[in-house]
Amino acid sequence: MTSTADYTDIKFEIKHQKIGIITFNRPKALNSFGGNLINDTIAALRVLDSHPDTVFTVLTGEGRFFSAGADVKGITGLTGGDGEAANAKNPAEKKLAFLGRFGYATELLRSMIDHRKVLILALNGPAVGGGAAWFPGIADIILASHTAWLQCPFSALGLVPENGSALSFAQSIGIHRANDFLMFGRKLSPQELLDAGMYNYVWEEEGAEFQEKVVGFLQGQLEVNDGKSMMEMKRLQNAPVRDARLVAVVNAVDALAERFVEDAPKKRFEEKRRELEAKRAGRAKI
Repeated sequence: MTSTADYTDIKFEIKHQKIGIITFNRPKALNSFGGNLINDTIAALRVLDSHPDTVFTVLTGEGRFFSAGADVKGITGLTGGDGEAANAKNPAEKKLAFLGRFGYATELLRSMIDHRKVLILALNGPAVGGGAAWFPGIADIILASHTAWLQCPFSALGLVPENGSALSFAQSIGIHRANDFLMFGRKLSPQELLDAGMYNYVWEEEGAEFQEKVVGFLQGQLEVNDGKSMMEMKRLQNAPVRDARLVAVVNAVDALAERFVEDAPKKRFEEKRRELEAKRAGRAKI
């Protein structure tokens, strides 16, 4: 599985023998986590983890967004009262049903946490929700376009910071900044994220020019730095925090399932729907 033809919702390529690139490829849906995007990404990470030649694994997106997070249709399915959770006889069965639906995300995070290559997050554009929460705190280096703001409206939707992001963001930008971002859902600009130490570089380039600059930058690192040494640096840094990060993922999945058992997201989505309908009705009277 070493070419784009092997996947449905990502592009996969290896450039200059050393740079593996995984590109989310659902641009019309703003690269939201629908279709086969997550499964494809896990499969590609597995291929690159054992690749004999690559040093860098790049995660990026096609189009103007890196990722808008959860697919709206998927959220509707979770909150709309269908499936095993709706037929559960008690809260325990309901929770087990939701835990089963979140397992794919746990494996994605484990695949990134345990990834042996240097994980480069190349943010070609904005990221929202899971798109903003799952990847930055785990990446080894973040290269961003000047359009790449982040926002996680978890509290507004009755959710929790997903997949260990409460810990990984605190490790990256500090507890208080992480609280402002994840608890209050504040949008953070690329400059704020650069100043906070989350982003390594912010560039003015966009689109294809940004992707070209990413590859050129990584080529430059390979010209002056030994690939195995960079990978060893990653291993030595990540080894002491690896178990804590995995535990944080498990805890976050558990907390998210409990929120769904309580129907908190369903209630919040219904409130948002009523607010939108009221606004539409108000505009229609004008």
